[in-house]
Amino acid sequence: MGSKHALTAEDILPIPEYGKIRDESRRKISERKRDRRIEVGPYVTFYFENYDTMWMQVHEMVYIEKGGPEQIKDELAAYNPLIPKGQELVATFMIEINDPDRRARALATLGGIENTAFITIGPDRIAAVAEVDQDRTREDGKASSVQFVHFPFTPALIAAFRTPGAQVILGLGHPNYSHMAVLPENVRTELAGDFD
Repeated sequence: MGSKHALTAEDILPIPEYGKIRDESRRKISERKRDRRIEVGPYVTFYFENYDTMWMQVHEMVYIEKGGPEQIKDELAAYNPLIPKGQELVATFMIEINDPDRRARALATLGGIENTAFITIGPDRIAAVAEVDQDRTREDGKASSVQFVHFPFTPALIAAFRTPGAQVILGLGHPNYSHMAVLPENVRTELAGDFD
């Protein structure tokens, strides 16, 4: 597993083989994921994806659902777009409110939130581009609780991001949810590895 930009069917282990390394793989990936997770405000958590996190996700889906080669094809189509292609960061962000009634009320006011995510590095601002697989905000303005966004970087912004100690801020600028978080150094260092 390296910083490859796509998974292929050849990357997916047969279920019995994956079963033998499943616990160890899950432990390793969950350790890495700790440095790829940022809370922004009280209800939103960003999970930055890469080849390794998607390798794990596809294996878990196939392991649990046992759908065979057809399922593998579908999972690759679903998850390959979330692997950064070398000049970007890609994140899943989740709006996490335990109480179902409060969650429904909040989501009803957060339509378009996926288009308000941003990263700043010094004076530079990188606007998120929502994953185009499907519309994450319904016509009635209700947001999905799970969103997928890409942050496209220029070479200069990648260099700035990679600078040790750089102040990188992740935020959401929605009128009903405007919050920011500074990336801790361990997270900035881990995510810097997503670039070519």
